[in-house]
Amino acid sequence: MSDNSIPVTVLSGILGAGKTTTLNHVLRESGDRDLAVLVNDMGEVNVDAELVAESSDIADEDEELVELSNGCICCELRGDLLDAIGELTQKREFDAIVVESTGVAEPLPVAQTLTLGFDQADLDPTEFYEETGIEPLEGCHLDTTVTVVDAHQFDEAMESDEILDDDGTKKHLGDLLVEQVEFCDVLALNKCDLVDETTLEEIESTLEVLQPRADIIRTEHGRIDPDRIIDTERFDFEEASQSAGWIQELQEPHESAEEEHGVTSFVFEARRPFHPERFADLLDEFPDNVVRSKGHFWIASREDEAITLNVAGQSVRVAPAGTWIDALPPEEREAQLEENPQLEETWHDRWGDRNVRMVVIGTEMDHESLRNDLADCLLTDEELEEDWSTYEDRFPTFEPPEADVDADAEESADGASAESGDEQEEIGLAD
Repeated sequence: MSDNSIPVTVLSGILGAGKTTTLNHVLRESGDRDLAVLVNDMGEVNVDAELVAESSDIADEDEELVELSNGCICCELRGDLLDAIGELTQKREFDAIVVESTGVAEPLPVAQTLTLGFDQADLDPTEFYEETGIEPLEGCHLDTTVTVVDAHQFDEAMESDEILDDDGTKKHLGDLLVEQVEFCDVLALNKCDLVDETTLEEIESTLEVLQPRADIIRTEHGRIDPDRIIDTERFDFEEASQSAGWIQELQEPHESAEEEHGVTSFVFEARRPFHPERFADLLDEFPDNVVRSKGHFWIASREDEAITLNVAGQSVRVAPAGTWIDALPPEEREAQLEENPQLEETWHDRWGDRNVRMVVIGTEMDHESLRNDLADCLLTDEELEEDWSTYEDRFPTFEPPEADVDADAEESADGASAESGDEQEEIGLAD
């Protein structure tokens, strides 16, 4: 990394977690560091920016504080984010930049923007880039991603049915919290003074399973050592992208032993489809103590289509995962098998690459009972020979994904194409 490259820290966290309080503490305790701050707020008035200006000696008129309002930097304000970063780094007057994202922002797309810049296919260069010819990221690098977690409201947020509005995009509170935890280098567990030691240890056990590589730091009133989150050189996009607990569990599945605080996981696998009615019924009554579940499956009424399952807290979503390779036209299927010879090891004589594979993470789970519940949703030997078109299918229908098949095959563990996050649908199948 160039000595002239300015490190960027991104602060994420749901509303009320304490991001602004943490930021103000870092500004006050930054010592000789000269920090620039970029604050994102969904409203027309950037309340968080005003709080930063009031609680520190940093001020927007000194161009140390940049406000991005009326949108979220993980989606519609990505170009504005790059503009602001470019203008700050062009001056090269700062030792580091701290970006405080809005409470509904997902850190992964923010990290993509701060890593790829305008190389993202769906992001057009803005006026700053076109007028100056300066690549916004050439003077800086994403250094650390931090998620601030509210210890006092953690369980309530995970169990909440609240739906947040991100400029028309609906986000489930528990699901957003899990996404923020799963993509970070540092977890600042804030408001620890409001929670007893046993509860704190239980929360930490859950966080460690959801994000094994993160450094978990207990804080009160946002008080954190700036050296823990500024210029740490911890961020690695590839490592961060593959570090979520569910990904690691799918890559190296094992039946975890009961831990001190009961946070355990297991992988469920099968080579026959789910019965659409029975599986829908199970998802309607999925156990509350399942914190996270993710993977892919197939249902008997859709022999060609792979579907992803995404459970986070009380949020249950499904999304298209593409077409099974075995369902492709013969020439395409053979081409995929030649390019991905590892598929032959798990290829089924009748079902090809079709399979069910998902990880389940939870607290105080009865593994055997939940495994049996999932197994009961699979087609029986007799049902395998029935007419599957007669089954009721309450799952959402999806438009065929436009993703390249070659890329999908490489990303999938068993041949199904990768999920299309934009098409994920929250489901309440009984409705």
